Amino acid sequence: MTRGDHTTDLLRRCVVVGGAGAVGRLFAEHLLGSGAEVLVVDPGAADGRPAKETQAGEARFLRGDITDIGPDLAEEIGRADLVLLAVPEQVALAAVKQVAAAMRPGALLADTLSVKGPIADAILAHAGDVEAAGLNPMFAPSLGFAGRPVAAVVVHDGPRARALLRLVESWGGRAVRLGAHEHDRLAAATQALTHAAVLSFGLALARLGVGVAELAAVAPPPHATMLALLARIASGTPEVYWDVQSANPQAAAAREALAEGIRTLAGLLDGRADGEAEFAAALGGLRDLLGPDLDFYRDTCAEMFGALPPFEHPQPPYEPSPPTSTSPPVTTER
Repeated sequence: MTRGDHTTDLLRRCVVVGGAGAVGRLFAEHLLGSGAEVLVVDPGAADGRPAKETQAGEARFLRGDITDIGPDLAEEIGRADLVLLAVPEQVALAAVKQVAAAMRPGALLADTLSVKGPIADAILAHAGDVEAAGLNPMFAPSLGFAGRPVAAVVVHDGPRARALLRLVESWGGRAVRLGAHEHDRLAAATQALTHAAVLSFGLALARLGVGVAELAAVAPPPHATMLALLARIASGTPEVYWDVQSANPQAAAAREALAEGIRTLAGLLDGRADGEAEFAAALGGLRDLLGPDLDFYRDTCAEMFGALPPFEHPQPPYEPSPPTSTSPPVTTER
């Protein structure tokens, strides 16, 4: 599975629970491609159906409920070097105790949950005889591992947990080790806050009653980018975004910070004589927040804007409206 170490022996037999879903399939296919024997467990799986053929072989499928382990599934779990729970949080929390009881001591129990505090507590309470690590790919599965961060919360360290992180890095991912609380704090800012900002933008557009087609026809790059982000989230799986917002105990604070940011901005624009000066000072504070990374993110944004495709939706012939003002045109930066 990897060159020059014992990863092959440490993680030879792997059970991926929820492997028919996007995240589970991502891990199942990469484990398979790395030479592991992979069993995909999913309530909707057709027993024996191959997952993906590779030079290393193909995965097996087993229909099963990880919260109600039958004899066949218990036997497979007992043989496994790695059991990966790629399932919703409530399923994983309900399954931890009996999965750990079915595993042999020293095997690795892993999860792919987007919130790590509750699962870490459950592992500490019920899975003392196994190694345990939580992984959170900070990207959509369709994008793949290459160059992308994977948050890693190691609850019970050991050779198999370390081997799994080495595997992630061999696939091109960047394993970033965090504590469970630190993970959830950062996830609240990087995921819950970001998604809330995009969703709030969409809800605000709906409230304004402006058609997206007419917006897109004149949208400057920042607005087009926001529309693209909104389309991506709106096209995703609702339960994924629901879990990010509802399961993370620190997400509420992130949403309140977003609301407070809107209120602060509104306060700068309430007609006070010093409003413009305070607005400029606020932008200066944001430059300070970005610190030495300001240039990197500014240049990244310029590259993103340059890569935006032109809007090509067919439009009716343009008919200018009668002028309503004699003021000279205003040039603005976007």
